Amino acid sequence: MDFMLGHGHEEFDNHELVAFCRDAGTGLSAIIAIHDTSAGPAAGGCRMMRYATFADALTDVLRLSKGMTYKAIMAGMPFGGGKAVILADPRKEKTPELLMAFAERVARLGGTFITGEDVGTTVADIEVMRRVTPHVRGIPANGHGDPSSMTALGVLKGIETAVEHQLRAHDLKGIRVIVQGLGAVGWRLSKLLRNTGAILIASDIDLELMETARRQLGATIVPPDHSPAAEADVYAPCALGGTLSERTIGDLRVSILPAQPITN
Repeated sequence: MDFMLGHGHEEFDNHELVAFCRDAGTGLSAIIAIHDTSAGPAAGGCRMMRYATFADALTDVLRLSKGMTYKAIMAGMPFGGGKAVILADPRKEKTPELLMAFAERVARLGGTFITGEDVGTTVADIEVMRRVTPHVRGIPANGHGDPSSMTALGVLKGIETAVEHQLRAHDLKGIRVIVQGLGAVGWRLSKLLRNTGAILIASDIDLELMETARRQLGATIVPPDHSPAAEADVYAPCALGGTLSERTIGDLRVSILPAQPITN
């Protein structure tokens, strides 16, 4: 496990540790970033995806770990911020051996980093990691499972509270909500919104998934590039992150932009 400082990177924010993890036998290539542990051990999910470049992976893990620190602070939780990324295609390159090799690197950190499910990893994957290290969360063995349902519920409650405050509406009936990203959280949020009577506008890079949302949930679908500019009351970003930028923020035509609660 090689340790890197990361100084000079645009997303580096005095991170306590940035470690590049490699294992030739399993093909493991991963980065663990610990942003801050002043409030407790760094907590953050393990993301698995094939990045275009190593630099993209480093940018992602630095940005996400910093965000986890702020989420924990705002939620008043005794954790710091961390994140991990495994540079692999979860559909083609994920193996139990690779997962356990990564978990062994987590174990070496002695509990300063606690990880769990994220994009590209599942509850079953975390259970495999649990064979090697106790420093994981989000599995039935420690009282929790897939966190996406609770994340979606938290976003819904945030939307309801913001709508009542900003729009003076006591429910979501007729409120137009853009859900950008129809993954585990976005799909569950979309189903919850449909049940409240909200007008659902769905967007995802997966055209088939958007069509399913239109057919099953009655959603109006918009291409991802156009979702920030779609006319609505609420914009709920549930994709990988980074969809809001200096360019896209100026396109927003909504009154409310909810934040996701801390779950991983």
